[in-house]
Amino acid sequence: MFESLSEKLQGLFQQLGKKGRLTENDVNEAARQIRLALLEADVNYRVVKDFIARVKDKTVGQDVLSGLNATQHVVKVVHDELIALLGENGGPLATAPRPPSVYMVVGLQGGGKTTTCGKLAAYIRKQGMRPLLVATDVARPAAIQQLQVVGSSVQVPVFQLGTKVSPVDIARAALGHARENGFTHVIIDTAGRLHVNDELMDEVVAVREATTPQETLLVLDAMTGQDAVNVAEQFNARLDVTGFIMTKMDGDTRGGAALSVRQVTGKPIRFMGVGERYDALEVFHPDRLASRILGMGDVLSLIERVESTIDAEEAAKIEAKLRSRRFDLEDFAQQMDQLTKMGPLEQLLDMVPGMAQLKQQMAGQPLQVDPKRLAHMRAIISSMTPQERRNPEIIRGSRRRRIAAGSGTSVQEVNLLLKQFEQMQDMFGQFAMMEKSGKMGKGMFGGKNNKKFPFSF
Repeated sequence: MFESLSEKLQGLFQQLGKKGRLTENDVNEAARQIRLALLEADVNYRVVKDFIARVKDKTVGQDVLSGLNATQHVVKVVHDELIALLGENGGPLATAPRPPSVYMVVGLQGGGKTTTCGKLAAYIRKQGMRPLLVATDVARPAAIQQLQVVGSSVQVPVFQLGTKVSPVDIARAALGHARENGFTHVIIDTAGRLHVNDELMDEVVAVREATTPQETLLVLDAMTGQDAVNVAEQFNARLDVTGFIMTKMDGDTRGGAALSVRQVTGKPIRFMGVGERYDALEVFHPDRLASRILGMGDVLSLIERVESTIDAEEAAKIEAKLRSRRFDLEDFAQQMDQLTKMGPLEQLLDMVPGMAQLKQQMAGQPLQVDPKRLAHMRAIISSMTPQERRNPEIIRGSRRRRIAAGSGTSVQEVNLLLKQFEQMQDMFGQFAMMEKSGKMGKGMFGGKNNKKFPFSF
């Protein structure tokens, strides 16, 4: 996400940091490079022009804020302007005075609209609500079946009346069904087309007028760049959309659409899709995304993801086992499963402050996270007997060969896993001893140490 733009901006700021005091020519050159980086990221030209004008206005000839040097001042200005560009927080989704709240989801075919409906339903269901998905796409073959598969995956019912009933009548009937059966939210999946056309617009306008939704959400494919901005303008002109959901943000290294659509339309981005899983839908926070772009990390989003996937009681039990060195391979496998639920490790690392700088310092040796390594480790542990998982010390030659054969790995990989697990036990045992002796602050990760975490994924 924004990898290309992020690398260019961070590289520029590192160069500026070496200069110490900045001249007006330095700022002008920096502005030129920022302009090129934004244009290469496929940001709308008009948006780039206004952005650069504001950055220069707040840096050239302005007093540097107390406590900041000139370079830090430029970084702060760019950070603040990125937040302004991305827009203020859209706030929570609007709700009806009395249930159900109606959310109409629109967009072009192939942009991930139906899948996004499922993600939105999963997001609402996770908050303890009762959403209902509604299939009004009667034109595309198998569209209803696709939504039913999505609904089954997220455990949300789908209302449909087949392909012989008009979308407007289906939507009206769905609202009545929702009221009678206590559904809190109705999510209408409308028909998409390969191109914006009058037929599509007339249909979705009719559905909108019949249902008066609290939110009209336009799904935009981030990887289409400026085309997404053009689509946003056309849909907004006819439907007066209330917000956008950007899909495939994890696959777009440029990010120009996300940086343009708010400025061009004046409407906020509400969510962004960051993966294929149904829980890979993040609330859009402009300030957090601006920090990610500039390599400052996103600790709040990381904490939220941890809290949503890690069971607090189980975490406390694991910590107690680590302190007493009773942590076994069954516990380790459980931790790997929880880590996998949090999403791709590359995404998690990008949320850690300073990780972007570390990546740049390792030029030529990029920091890579291999998910296959985790899968192999999990397979090895699964091929062990319960006794072996609880007592790894009994795993000798013949057992290691059997485990390797059962997991489809090599004896060397089994040896490596057991060695790393032993190192981890020793490390946490030392942490516990240091904590008891007062040489380390409370919490096993609270002190400063130079130990390298033993796992290399």
